[in-house]
Amino acid sequence: MQLPATLEDLINEANQLNLYNKLVLQLNKDFKLANIELDFHEDILPTSLKLLLHETIYKLIQEKFTDYLNLLYIIDVPENKIKALDGNDTFQLSEDVSFLILKREWQKVYLKNKYK
Repeated sequence: MQLPATLEDLINEANQLNLYNKLVLQLNKDFKLANIELDFHEDILPTSLKLLLHETIYKLIQEKFTDYLNLLYIIDVPENKIKALDGNDTFQLSEDVSFLILKREWQKVYLKNKYK
């Protein structure tokens, strides 16, 4: 499976396969498992999803780092990908991590749909 290189590619692929709602539901499921109060509405626009996710990750890094690490563990974001990011700019880091989260969640949704 080739993962999308940009958020736009990811959203386009999810929409083409009619899996965008499942992506949102997967995000909700994993955030709930991590005990993070965030519930995306199923009809959320991709731009709103991106902004809300980015803002949440930024706050977690700043204020609740343990919860942030727990979320990454639950979602199963590859550790080497996180370590490869530049941590000097927290705002940029949170944006990059948000995209890694979306890519991993997309991978889960795509594979579940393909092999169901």
